[in-house]
Amino acid sequence: MTRSEGALRLVAANAAALARGLTPGTALAQAQAMQPDLAVHTHDAAADARLLEAIADWADRYTPLVGRNAPDGLMLDITGAAHLYGGEAALQADLTRRLERQGFTVRTAIAPTPGAAFALARHGGNGLIVAADGLQAALASLPIAGLRLDPATVASLRRTGLKTIGDLMSRPRSPLVARFSALLLHRLDQALGRDAEAISPRRPVPPAEVELRLAEPIVREEDVSEAARRLAISLCALLVERGEGARQIVLSVYRVDGGVRRLEVGSAEPCADPKVLHSLLALRLGSLEDPLDVGYGFDLVRLAATATAPRTSETLALPGAGSPPPDAAARLVSRLADRLAARFGAEHVLTVALA
Repeated sequence: MTRSEGALRLVAANAAALARGLTPGTALAQAQAMQPDLAVHTHDAAADARLLEAIADWADRYTPLVGRNAPDGLMLDITGAAHLYGGEAALQADLTRRLERQGFTVRTAIAPTPGAAFALARHGGNGLIVAADGLQAALASLPIAGLRLDPATVASLRRTGLKTIGDLMSRPRSPLVARFSALLLHRLDQALGRDAEAISPRRPVPPAEVELRLAEPIVREEDVSEAARRLAISLCALLVERGEGARQIVLSVYRVDGGVRRLEVGSAEPCADPKVLHSLLALRLGSLEDPLDVGYGFDLVRLAATATAPRTSETLALPGAGSPPPDAAARLVSRLADRLAARFGAEHVLTVALA
């Protein structure tokens, strides 16, 4: 419960409460009159936000394009990712199964637009998958609240007899704009795909990324290091094709029970050498103050180059030369700095730079 509009009101209700007619927004006094033995807890909005953030962190195992849909939802752009799970239905089933195993109640929908997915997940049947040619029919019977309008606008629309999204579709547009606002039709057009709408991802999409999905979870740090070695080879192959090197890489390990751990290392120079990148990751793994909590094991390991740059041609020392050329010496210093930063943290390592 929380205080809203001068009264204590329900913010959320479990399945048993919903079955007894107790819905979010109901005044606490009314709810207790309907159900005298009602168990009530004070709403902790900050804790809910942290939990949603943790779930969003976990959800990027499916796609890097994960956006928050506060207060209790997420929006995932799975374009180009569904085939990794055997299709949209298989991805949806996997996500639902994993979250339910963690103790969450889940409602999902897959649609061509974010607006339609929002409306279907919250006001349609659970687990719906709607294609573009069936979008208008799927939305028509849903309540207007599915268009992400403020409660005052929804109430005003209902008073005029407009209760469903289909009611809006059949009305002339000009009178609706004049009486309400342009936002009303903008939301409708977003849901139908007439107005473009993109998800705002929590994290920037990395320039290069590879992953390893494991049929059996791994629990040893040595296995994580071996997975990182294999991924470093694949990642560097991608970078070499592009003529780039990694300046920053992030190793992400995903636990079966939903936990996620990320390890970040950097390189002073663009690097596409898998041995070098793996050695930096191995140093980082070996110097963790807070060791990896394996839980029930890791079933997904991902390596991403979060910052890249073009690689310059390397200058080599001439045979028989007594010392390496200046740029090779500088490279040795950079490698040393990278290793120290991986071991002790970048904030503890300073290097000399020309100015």
